[in-house]
Amino acid sequence: MTVSYGGQHALIDQDKLSNLVDMTLEQAGASQAKQILIVPPDITRLHSRAGLITDMLVKRCGDRIAAILPALGTHQPMTAAELDLMYPQSPHTLFRIHDWRHDVRELARVPREFLEDISDQRVSYDYPVQVNRLLLEGGHDLIISVGQIIPHEVAGMANHAKNLLVGTGGKEAIDKSHYLGAVCGMERIMGTIDNPVRRLFDRALAEAQQHLPPVLWILTVIGRDESGNLVQRGYFAGFGRQCFEEAAALSMAVNIETLHSPIKTAVAWLDPSEYRSTWLGNKAIYRLRMAMAQGGRLIILAPGLQTFGEDPGIDMLIRKYGYRSQEAMQALVSAGTELADNLSAAAHLIHGSSEGKFQVIYATGHEMPAEAIRSVGFEWMDIREAVAAFPPDRLEPGWNTTAGGEEIFFVPNPALGLWKAGNQS
Repeated sequence: MTVSYGGQHALIDQDKLSNLVDMTLEQAGASQAKQILIVPPDITRLHSRAGLITDMLVKRCGDRIAAILPALGTHQPMTAAELDLMYPQSPHTLFRIHDWRHDVRELARVPREFLEDISDQRVSYDYPVQVNRLLLEGGHDLIISVGQIIPHEVAGMANHAKNLLVGTGGKEAIDKSHYLGAVCGMERIMGTIDNPVRRLFDRALAEAQQHLPPVLWILTVIGRDESGNLVQRGYFAGFGRQCFEEAAALSMAVNIETLHSPIKTAVAWLDPSEYRSTWLGNKAIYRLRMAMAQGGRLIILAPGLQTFGEDPGIDMLIRKYGYRSQEAMQALVSAGTELADNLSAAAHLIHGSSEGKFQVIYATGHEMPAEAIRSVGFEWMDIREAVAAFPPDRLEPGWNTTAGGEEIFFVPNPALGLWKAGNQS
């Protein structure tokens, strides 16, 4: 079964969304399930409408919802305030925390030869198919995976199999999938449905589904209207891959913007309620890198920045090695440094480099001082001066002209799109 609704100009309001959720549960036969596990995103997908959908599922299914496991991956656990913000109608007692270092089970291994083939020999290792133990041992007879399809630097398009394999996966699986994507090149992967990482996830999901309860996918596509307001453009649900393919096709049309010329100065705003680390904030770099002009500058307004990594171990590695080119980072991995045992950190450091193409300037407050920002390879600007020069509440999404006559490109939330210059593939 597949429930599909949406289009580039569709508007899905709360009433329509409620009807779609009802239709999904009915066609999926969810009333027969007695122990349901919901796997939604964390606060980094606040605008996905997954919170509203999860609340609807809890209301409709009642005590048949056994647990809610946010797909944290390597992110920090959600706070009580974040749960209240994103899931206001879902009791805190339902939520479980995913521990990516200790709380996983291995279901199978994808052989090394498969990864060598899909990567054109760029990597030579096998891959563990891992999920949180709750998916296996919780006694559930239905898993509902809820999330947003959006261009993604590792998987090409976020969600579907990634929500389980990375969102509830373990260290080795996350390390190896992220490094695969990094060495294959973000430009080759971002905004695509067919790429090495997605082929790995499809293969791993086929292995995992032999051990898991049925997985019902509910996927959203979020865009902006003519006034720049966030709106839901698509809703796709089903048990197979078709819902992902339909959602990804719509996301490519809605979330990828091709610009008439490369950007000389870009300004990205990181909402402090969502972005506390460069691990997340570097989406501004990932999503704009194909639109930036050679020698351009990217100014990232990050008033809530407190740290580099979401995990203390990864934070230490970022501080130690800094953001470097793909070539330099692969050399460090090959040399047998500690990055060889922390490939997701190595991948992140590759992703955060502009490869010398453009300048990255982080504008931060006192919790992330200038010396810390510069120590990892970025330039720094005082957040007060930056906000005064580029007031985010006065800028329109897209092209703006400052009082001084400078043309800038403003992105109010880099997680919600992908930008390319028209002369780039």
